[in-house]
Amino acid sequence: MSKPKVLITRNIFPEAIEAIKEVAEIDLWTDEMPPTREVLIEKSKGIDGILCLLTDKIDGEFMDNAGPQLKVISQIAVGYNNIDIGAATKRNIPVGYTPDVLTHATADFAFTLLMSAARLIIPGHTAAHDGSWKTWHPLHFLGQDIYGSKLGIVGMGRIGFEMAKRSTGFDMDILYYDVDRREDLEKELEMAHVSMDELLKDSDFVSIHVDLNPTTTHMFSDKQFKQMKSSSVVINAARGPVIDHMALYRALKNKEIAAAGLDVTEPEPIPDNHPLLSLDNCLIVPHIASATFATRRAMSNLAATNLINGLLGKSLSTCVNPEVDIKKI
Repeated sequence: MSKPKVLITRNIFPEAIEAIKEVAEIDLWTDEMPPTREVLIEKSKGIDGILCLLTDKIDGEFMDNAGPQLKVISQIAVGYNNIDIGAATKRNIPVGYTPDVLTHATADFAFTLLMSAARLIIPGHTAAHDGSWKTWHPLHFLGQDIYGSKLGIVGMGRIGFEMAKRSTGFDMDILYYDVDRREDLEKELEMAHVSMDELLKDSDFVSIHVDLNPTTTHMFSDKQFKQMKSSSVVINAARGPVIDHMALYRALKNKEIAAAGLDVTEPEPIPDNHPLLSLDNCLIVPHIASATFATRRAMSNLAATNLINGLLGKSLSTCVNPEVDIKKI
């Protein structure tokens, strides 16, 4: 009996690939850049499963082109806006993703961004290397205090809560906004659920941890930045389109807020002529919050497990549309 065929759209950890090889015939895309839409469609023909990334558009056209034998879609990411979940559910295809395993690494990195943006790490590093650091001066490289400040967290999910936990070591007061009040989490940490307006007005740091959907797209724009303190620092380790980048540029340029730290941008990578890159109070890194050896290995292995389970007709470990997955058990 021939093995099912799967497409893997980027290199992942070798042990995950070897595990998939035990049960499937693999077509592995090894280029650093993602396959084009045309290539993705061409390679989808006749596959039984796919292990994909956020950069791959997996829609109804892709699924129909693959054929009715397509059994599973496995994403190596916690987000899945690139996948048409409705189309997959309609076709009884379970969609796997990789939550939880990247929570701690992402929260660690969000706090790293907070500290680095607040304390002018990048301008200081640049000055030490380009010769512009001439002397110690009482008024040079003045940043924002972290200890004893007020942290506003937008989105109190897994990562938002871990961000809150990390802030307790700095005796920060914690405010949070979420469409659903999390009284269960409030019992674990001393934090207050407030309106978005109150959070923006009172917070020294605003850290964004929401998923991307129509209600969160550009939820931070001119109006929101104008509500913040001129000393505020905004951090985004969620999804790039949550922030209107030109509005952020105006707020930073006009000193309506003090600084920003971005792990994600819109688009990715950010164009090298984008005005945000001209500002020394905007720290931008290339979507690396989950980039630790242990975390990316765990993501690879979980994505592989979801793919294998789907091919074998078993329940996925982590499934976006469990109403379909349950039918497969």
